Amino acid sequence: MLLQVIDTLTVAAEPLAETAQEPMNLFHMAAYGGWIMVVLALLLALAVYLFIERLVVIQRAKKEDKSFMDRIKDYIHDGKIDSALNLCRQTNTPAARMVEKGITRIGRPMSDVQVAVENVGNLEVANLEKNLVIVATIAAIAPMLGFLGTVMGMVQTFYNMASNSTGVIELSALSEGMYQAMVTTIGGLIVGILVLFAYNYLVARIDSVVRLLESRTLEFMDLLNEPA
Repeated sequence: MLLQVIDTLTVAAEPLAETAQEPMNLFHMAAYGGWIMVVLALLLALAVYLFIERLVVIQRAKKEDKSFMDRIKDYIHDGKIDSALNLCRQTNTPAARMVEKGITRIGRPMSDVQVAVENVGNLEVANLEKNLVIVATIAAIAPMLGFLGTVMGMVQTFYNMASNSTGVIELSALSEGMYQAMVTTIGGLIVGILVLFAYNYLVARIDSVVRLLESRTLEFMDLLNEPA
């Protein structure tokens, strides 16, 4: 009798052992999340595109010729304003465009020159920050979408439990519904964390460009204030 009981338990445990040994497939796990996971995947793809596009723009804005300001200084001291303007247009960087605007205001009060340069700098920074609000929105909304999927999954699970006329609740059906609900939470958190990291990285890079522009503004204003 005891041997029969042991054999019965062994046979019943074999399917469970086989199930436990199966590795978790990320694709199948994501498929359980339903349409919420599709939306999260689209948001992640959009965030990756914007991150790469902004990173390229910021890298271009940060590039500059180390001899640029020295050449501008020589041209201005020699009175070659046209040559200085041509150099700015050929360089085609935010700092060069700021200096170009300042050169066109030479002869006016220094306050007017500084305001003109700072206005161009503000426009350049605004161009660098283009579409960053979309990245920040994705970072904020992704976890909320994940929680929405979780709530919807739990509601569906309890609805199935309530509509079960037999009164018998199968553990497998309950765990499957909760599994589907948790998957969306994981997906939303993963997307939110990755996109938030990307957003903060872009903000840090833009701040470095802003410091560079401020440095070039001070250098240019000091150049104009030098005695002839």
